[in-house]
Amino acid sequence: MTKLLLLGVCAAATFAAVLGPAAPFCRGAESVRDDDAARPDEPLRDKFSLDAAVAFLDNAALTWQRDRKCFACHADYAFLETRPLVSWKTPVHDELRAKLEELAANPRQVGFRVMEGVMAACVLAQNDALTTGRLHPVTRRALDYMWTLQSEDGHFDWEKSRQPPSEVDDHFGATMALIGVGAAPDGYAQTPAAQAGLNKIRQYLKNTPPVNLHQRSMLLLGSLHVDDVMTEAERKAVIDDLFAAQKQDGGWGIVSLGNWQRHDGKPDDTESSDGYGTGFSVYVLRQAGVPAEDPRIQAGLAWLKANQRISGRWFTRSQWQDSRHYLSRSGTAYAIRALVACGVR
Repeated sequence: MTKLLLLGVCAAATFAAVLGPAAPFCRGAESVRDDDAARPDEPLRDKFSLDAAVAFLDNAALTWQRDRKCFACHADYAFLETRPLVSWKTPVHDELRAKLEELAANPRQVGFRVMEGVMAACVLAQNDALTTGRLHPVTRRALDYMWTLQSEDGHFDWEKSRQPPSEVDDHFGATMALIGVGAAPDGYAQTPAAQAGLNKIRQYLKNTPPVNLHQRSMLLLGSLHVDDVMTEAERKAVIDDLFAAQKQDGGWGIVSLGNWQRHDGKPDDTESSDGYGTGFSVYVLRQAGVPAEDPRIQAGLAWLKANQRISGRWFTRSQWQDSRHYLSRSGTAYAIRALVACGVR
């Protein structure tokens, strides 16, 4: 069984901010000040820097928690899934890990949704695997609680705010549960509660097959941790289709991975590569066993190194609307994972 790869990096600065109480989710985030919004015209860096990418990840996650006091897939969750792959003994990691433990330990607070239950439990489980290698008591309780949120047909009632790829359908929650439970240390996946829940997910996935390449790729990641959710032939088909989606410049575009409809009705850019498409694709391919030396993987790495922005991020246009390109943060996290998975330090 392939282990989940996580990454981390040395913090460039010490953060002494005292964060307020964690709230389970954001309201009216679009009205909150965001002076560091991603821009498609942000200049490229003269020289690639992994340190700059990690510093951006740190700042984006800490600022989001400080300003919004909530967790988001593109910010704090992405941070805790990614930072340990470089280095996790940093003040920022300690602060955000503590906030997520606080959230997970109080699931009956007002506003706590099914999505929070799954994400908190599964991100803590992945973080445990990448840091101490032991299942934290709060993580175990959060995972056990997660199964009480599961529907009889095996799905989790996910947020559907039309913000691809993480808040658009129930399929994302099912595959997140596979990844988190499979990665959980101390044999958690073999407990009776986990086995019952995983069997329900298997049935849900059988009745609700993936409808795009992103869903299939997420399922592939889950299949590396949990048996009987994807055959070897199906994994190979995902690998082949990811390589078929690679562009001439060596990168990938997120548009090629999904079949989503934009909220703003604007046309998608089907020609350009971006940070999320490239980082996600290279990361999935590496986890699936494609060697880092493969020329196609090397072309993807070359694209990432050549297209990092001055801020340290990689730009990805929102698949929702052109107001805040928060997907650039998720894309930057996946770019870091992809780079570290290929031995870049």
